[in-house]
Amino acid sequence: MKEKINEFIIFCIEVYKEKEDKTGKEIYNLFKEHDVFAFLEEHYDVLHTQGKAYIVETITDFIETDK
Repeated sequence: MKEKINEFIIFCIEVYKEKEDKTGKEIYNLFKEHDVFAFLEEHYDVLHTQGKAYIVETITDFIETDK
């Protein structure tokens, strides 16, 4: 299961990177700063079944509420 979660997290980094037009390293640091990795792992069961737009919106909302 951990491998599937890691693949999903990589997918999220790639999708979010496209949305923000930033590098993978910048998105990695952003996710690390706001503890997005733990959030994605905790909510994997629901999130991995959703589309890109929903995932990006959910991550954006999570980051904005963490400020």
